[in-house]
Amino acid sequence: MDTVTRPRTRRLLQIALVVVGAVMLLFYPIALVWPSGWVWHHGAPHESEYFLMIAGIYATLGVFLIVAARAPEAHRSLIWFTVWSSVVHAAIMAVLSFREGHLAHLWGDVAALLLAAIVLAVLLIASSPVLTNREHVPSGR
Repeated sequence: MDTVTRPRTRRLLQIALVVVGAVMLLFYPIALVWPSGWVWHHGAPHESEYFLMIAGIYATLGVFLIVAARAPEAHRSLIWFTVWSSVVHAAIMAVLSFREGHLAHLWGDVAALLLAAIVLAVLLIASSPVLTNREHVPSGR
């Protein structure tokens, strides 16, 4: 059996990885411009140790996603980690946004994480090689 790659969806996945990676790299500046949608504490972003730690994690993941865009098929586990960790993080933040009165997060970081997770998952699945029956391979019987 041969594998047939799907170049158009692979290219879209590469673009999505760069865009999501860039947004993760820009997490801190975005929080400066729109704190109610991205910052969970009162005051400037640099006033929270937690925020600085999460900004560092996202910046690191952003760099790795941009690198993964060169050969997404070689970085599937990183992409799936990004998808599932984003879903879990968004779910926790969605619950907390109702409990703690941070409803703007539903339109900010919660929505951004879910959108990134959906786009990356759909494109990763769609760009995966498919098996074809171009050549008959004897079954060995």
